[in-house]
Amino acid sequence: MKPVHDLPRGAWAQVAGVLTDIDDTLTTDGAITPDALEALAQLKAAGLHVIPITGRPVGWSEPFARVWSVDAIVAENGAVALIPDDLNKNGLQRPPHERKQLSKIYQQAAATRAANFSRMQCVLAQIEATVPGARRAQDSAGRECDIAIDHSEFTQLPQADIDRCVALMRAAGMNATVSSIHVNGWYGAHDKWQGAQWIVRELLGRELAAELDRWVYVGDSTNDQRMFEHFTHSVGVANIARFVPQLDHLPRYITPSARGAGFAELARCLLAARAGSTRRA
Repeated sequence: MKPVHDLPRGAWAQVAGVLTDIDDTLTTDGAITPDALEALAQLKAAGLHVIPITGRPVGWSEPFARVWSVDAIVAENGAVALIPDDLNKNGLQRPPHERKQLSKIYQQAAATRAANFSRMQCVLAQIEATVPGARRAQDSAGRECDIAIDHSEFTQLPQADIDRCVALMRAAGMNATVSSIHVNGWYGAHDKWQGAQWIVRELLGRELAAELDRWVYVGDSTNDQRMFEHFTHSVGVANIARFVPQLDHLPRYITPSARGAGFAELARCLLAARAGSTRRA
């Protein structure tokens, strides 16, 4: 991983958008910091698309989708997206501080989601009954398309028990991944990478896989490594160091600072690259 400040001159001049994880990438100690929030606004003001993609539940994501400067938030590892309406009832642009209306779109049909939800609750109960100390994440009430076990948000699970949770989910036929705070499991072919392609196509009418050199991805943990694998411009915030031994695919660049401060550094580098390109033109 190279320092993000060492990126070649002009490398990011043609970037069209930023896709980013939320927990411990945009947030610090569970909350978005002013510098990260301002970075989102500056990226949008510069004409870039900004789309967070998270393992957090859709219910948890709704208040942020209403007020953050983003095109959409993709929640539950690609299963569902929240799209803010930036126009008010009179067809006028909403001011940044005004809460936005949201549209919610899913990858799976309602009947499939209902059947999967029932199956997932059985797996969740099994994990809680068999893995000592394993408890469902406190944000579980807002989840519609996945389940989550807390390993580092409000409790601490040893790595062996995290691995047991993953194994039980996969034994039940689920996909499973580990973020910086949760073990997530779900039924379906989606994940962050597939969800990123889906939302870019649905929202912008573009094929992400055909223009990977025009997007930046920012993350911090093992559930970001499929994104690190695919994106030409992949960035880890400094706290990714905790997960490096578990990663098969590392980001190309790393920020000096951790969490939200690292995201703000990435935004400054990107905006400077674009400004430099404009001056040279």
